[in-house]
Amino acid sequence: MLAVIDYGAGNLRSVVHALNHLGVEDMRVVQNARDLRGATQIILPGVGAFGAGMKQLRERGLVQPIRDAVYAGVPYLGICLGMQFLFERSDEMGEHEGLGILTGYVTRFPEMANLKIPHMGWNQLQVKRGSPLLDGLSEESYAYFVHSYYCVPAQSNDVLATVDYGIPFTAVVQREQIYGVQFHPEKSQRTGLQILTNFLKVTAS
Repeated sequence: MLAVIDYGAGNLRSVVHALNHLGVEDMRVVQNARDLRGATQIILPGVGAFGAGMKQLRERGLVQPIRDAVYAGVPYLGICLGMQFLFERSDEMGEHEGLGILTGYVTRFPEMANLKIPHMGWNQLQVKRGSPLLDGLSEESYAYFVHSYYCVPAQSNDVLATVDYGIPFTAVVQREQIYGVQFHPEKSQRTGLQILTNFLKVTAS
């Protein structure tokens, strides 16, 4: 069963629509720990502020169950804020603790001349190492981003792809069965659908 986590602030409808388009049948929208039981794959979409999102996860009793599932080997794909949640902390609107599954932190883009924040639009992925998650993508694959904060992984081996927006930043991460994408695959047309397809395929039980 694919669990798509709804914590009240995610871009849920578009993600579920994309998964339906791909023909996913065994899918459940999860709002509490009880419904997460039995999940064989987890997708956590997210938009909004880091601290508010983590607060919603805590209030729904989902933080430790997500950690437990991931540590037990259940594949996880975090989208946008769902990727940022994987890290230890964020300085968005104060200091906030994340899931701590990956080492590193989340911080705001520096002010840069002629570049707007939030970073919004299409950017080309720069692949740093191969992964089944990226199978089938061309060398000139673009994805759609909307964010003001970016992830700084402590382990360079966790980085699959970067993007340049004034500075290079991490766009895709992987550690074993744990995946994250800073962009929105549900809005990234062919590139996004390919990545969702790859995640579902490579993590199928």
